[in-house]
Formats: sequence, C-alpha cells, structure tokens
Amino acid sequence: MWFRRDLRLSDHPALAYAARDNNEVVPLFVIDPALVRHSGQPRLAFMYRSLRALNHSMGGELVVRHGDPKVVLAELAAETGSIEVVVTRDYAPYGRERDAAVAAALAAQQVSFVGKGSQYAVAPGGVLKADGTPYAVFTPFRRTWNQHGWTMPGDVVAANWSGAQRWRCEPIPHDPELQCTLPAAGEDAAHARWDEFVVSGLDTYDQTRNFPAVEGTSMMSAYLRWGQVHPRQLLADLGDSADHETFRSELAWRDFYADVLFRSPQSARQNLQSKMDAIRLDSDHAARERFELWATGCTGYPLVDAGMRQLLATGWMHNRVRMIVASFLVKDLHLPWQWGARHFMRHLVDGDLASNQHGWQWAAGTGTDAAPYFRVFNPTAQSKRFDPDGHYIRRWVPELSSLAAAQIHEPWTSALSLEGHIRQPMVDHAVERADTLSRYQVAMKR
Repeated sequence: MWFRRDLRLSDHPALAYAARDNNEVVPLFVIDPALVRHSGQPRLAFMYRSLRALNHSMGGELVVRHGDPKVVLAELAAETGSIEVVVTRDYAPYGRERDAAVAAALAAQQVSFVGKGSQYAVAPGGVLKADGTPYAVFTPFRRTWNQHGWTMPGDVVAANWSGAQRWRCEPIPHDPELQCTLPAAGEDAAHARWDEFVVSGLDTYDQTRNFPAVEGTSMMSAYLRWGQVHPRQLLADLGDSADHETFRSELAWRDFYADVLFRSPQSARQNLQSKMDAIRLDSDHAARERFELWATGCTGYPLVDAGMRQLLATGWMHNRVRMIVASFLVKDLHLPWQWGARHFMRHLVDGDLASNQHGWQWAAGTGTDAAPYFRVFNPTAQSKRFDPDGHYIRRWVPELSSLAAAQIHEPWTSALSLEGHIRQPMVDHAVERADTLSRYQVAMKR
C-alpha cells in the first residue's frame, strides 16, 4: 500500500482493497525529491508530522524511503515479493505522469499497479453534462455533482501489517526550521477539529465564513489536502440547512477545480482562457519591487497587509482575504497571477495545486468564471464590510492597533499618518482599477 495524499486508516478504499482476505500489507510512503523541491517549508513540516502520526496509528509499521518512486517501488516490490502495489488514484498532472512511470516499472516485474478511490467526493471526470461533455462553469457542475452523490464513509481498516519491523525503513526527516505555527497534524487531529467545528461553527457558517476576525471557517483544508479526512466523511454530517448547503458547496468547489485541472493540466501554469494571454501585465524590476511589498504585507492597505502577514505567521489565510489579496496583486499591481500562486504554494500548509491555481485564475479573470474582467475588489470597501471593527487588522497589523474602527480601514487619513508613523498606500486603487479595466478591454478586442 503506497500512501500519498491519503494519510489515514479510516474510510480508505485503497487500503481496504489491499487488506482484503487478510493479505499482508507493506505500508509505504516515498519521500520524492521532485515534490520536496517544490514544496514550501510549512507544507513539508506538516507532511512530516502527518507521517509520524500515521506511523503511530499503525504501531510503527510505516516504511519510509527516499527517492524516485518508480525506483523505490520496483525495489521494494522485489524485496517483499509483493504481487500488487495499491494506491489511491492521483488526478494531478505530476501524479498521473509519475504513476504511469511506476506502473511501467512494476509491469516489467509482473507486479500489478492498482488504483482505488480518489481524494474527492466525486473523482475528476465523474461529473458530466447529459451529452457526456464536461462543465466549464461551477453552478451547473455543482447541481450535477449533488445529484451524482457519493458513497457513505467506510470504517477503520484493520490491516495485517508487514512493515518497518521487517523491512528496511529510512527516517522521517526532522521538521524544517519554521517561522510560522502550524495546526496539529494527523487523522485524529483532523477529526477533533471537525467535531469542534460541527459544534461551534457549522450551523452559522453561511453568516460567519466571510469575516476573518471570527472563527467561522472549518480550518479543514490542510487535513483534506493530505487526506487525513475524506470529504465524504464531512458530507455525511451535513443536513439541508442554508449553512450546511453553503459548506457542501465549498467541497463542490474543491472537486470542480480538480476536475478542471484534470481536463486542462496546462492551466496549472497558463491561463485557462487563452484569449486572456493578451492582457498587458507588468514584470520589470519595479514590478518585482511591488511584488515584494505585497508579499511582506507592506502595501499600506490594512486588510491586504493583515492577510499577507497572517500567511507568513501561520501558513494559512482566511479564504475571503485570499480573494482580496489576489485581486490586489493582479488588478491593483498588474502582476501575473502565477507570481502570487507560486508565493501561496511556498507558504500555505494547505497548498493544493488545483484549488490554488484556479482560485488565482478566478481572481485574475483568466479561469472558469463567466464574468471575469470587470470584478475588481476595492480593498478598503472589503475591509469595511468584512472586518468592520478592525479586529482582524489589529491582530496582524499591530502598528494600527490604536486606531478606532472609523479610521483603521483608511489609516492614511488619521493623525498617525500626519505624524509619519504609518505606511501610505502604495497605489491609488481608483487609478489602478481604471487602468485594469482599460487593459482588459484592449485584450478583449483582440
């Protein structure tokens, strides 16, 4: 059983298949240098902690090896006399290419490569229109996704392990040095967090999820990303209320973006809508300097700066704020969405290629959205609406903590500004909004 982004023992179709008929199961995790190279420190630290938790849950039997998966799997299959390698199917671009190479290497040794289940409620490719074609827009996708449905969660799998007590095992690396504080890792932590949210936040989710100063979101994204909980386990606890339906819709977004990436793997790096390639963007030295101000939370717009500093401090950012800071980068600073997406993947503990890249494309107006270019978030208006009392800003931008709610969203109008104690806005939003609309309109005419 080759574990990847499915680090749990409950509701695990691939593991259940491997453990059938009391088979001996060698549990393996491969630390792939190709993935380590492109992973930020928070994500690596969370992965290592998750591996320790998984290893503990199986009594220290997890076999860990470092290297190219096609080499590692072929060697371990030969060592153990395995006749099958079982995995949860991976639908991401790198995963599909890697799995094809592993399957070929195993086939040369007469070892079967078996994929079961997925990380999603409905696997990519499973939601189709009546004519058999895929959806390009979320809302009709969600309707069909709901109708498609999913199986009920399974139980904990009791496997007959033949693991690290018998076969060579390499150490799980020490956590990299971190500048941020991460959530607890592992399957037990995932379920503890979900149980807490069901009691404290699920029934008010629709009303509170957009307010970053309120603990109104589930904080389940990292656990879903590493498969420490499966989405159907969460879906099984949802009812028909508006709050539960809104949460169900967020899980549908996750499946939708995975489906889009599965069908258009180039969209991980390129505009999904190629006509948007004509938009004029800035990429000179001055643009790089503007990017650094954004990345370090020094734009002069309080809510933007709060979000960027939260990311650096915690490896996570509130979803509403993710949309605001993304809009600011691409539409106030006129920088490529790929720069922001790369920065997020470097720092997010829940960094997921499909959700991250397509969330950025949504903000940039280059992705699946039906009305892309004229949506430009006003960072001050968003701040007043979603952090009206300024509590979130005060937490992450402490130099503004003495300001009253009436001033904190536009601190450049305060006495502190006159005294030279606060940062001025790096751009004028009204000017940049007009520039953005002009750039997009020019591109649309080509």
